Amino acid sequence: MTLAAPEIGQSSAAEEIAEEEIVERIFEAVVEQRLPPGTKLSESALCEAFGVGRMRIRRSLLLLASREVVELHANRGAYVASPTAEQAREVFEARIALEPTIARLACERASEQDIAALALHLEREHAANIHGQRHEAIRLSGQFHTLLAQIAGNAVLLRMMKELVTRTSLIIGIFGAAGATNCRDDDHKTIIDAFLARDGAKAAALMADHLRHIESHLDLSGQNRRAVDLISLFAQK
Repeated sequence: MTLAAPEIGQSSAAEEIAEEEIVERIFEAVVEQRLPPGTKLSESALCEAFGVGRMRIRRSLLLLASREVVELHANRGAYVASPTAEQAREVFEARIALEPTIARLACERASEQDIAALALHLEREHAANIHGQRHEAIRLSGQFHTLLAQIAGNAVLLRMMKELVTRTSLIIGIFGAAGATNCRDDDHKTIIDAFLARDGAKAAALMADHLRHIESHLDLSGQNRRAVDLISLFAQK
């Protein structure tokens, strides 16, 4: 029996990248601000970049839309989510309500191994900033906050933090100054110092100040967008 050849421009099913990996790579590109808010996610370009068919891309985009990373518009296609200034304020309001508590819980519950892992994470974050590795610095700065939620030991808070960190990256991509990253690693160091002192109240206060500092450096009056070549961004090496 003769097997049908794969469609032109598509890999065989065995070689195709999994939907989960497509979702994760697009998600990471958004968090690291390599994929700006409002970017149109062309199905044909994503098919070419990932070497898969349209149905796999559409399912991936639906999964991203369920995480509010992508917005789907009838007859227009998919776009990276583009929060408004009011939504940006709401995100920071939510973070300031939640994260001081997360920092306090994490400080109270952290093991010595947890604190050592945070210190190592801070070293990596500092090195990325020193060497001008902006995308890596953005990824690590957001990850610091989700690590605290993980150490706090509350699955609900961890899930909420992952969503809020992603939304914050979108917000900074729109409203942040050119070259801005999510956080200052010096702020993260002072929070870790509070962990070393086992001072949960101080960790909470430092976290609140840290978040207010980030929000204060946003310009919520305008937007800055740039074009992105999806094929170059996601093409398999």
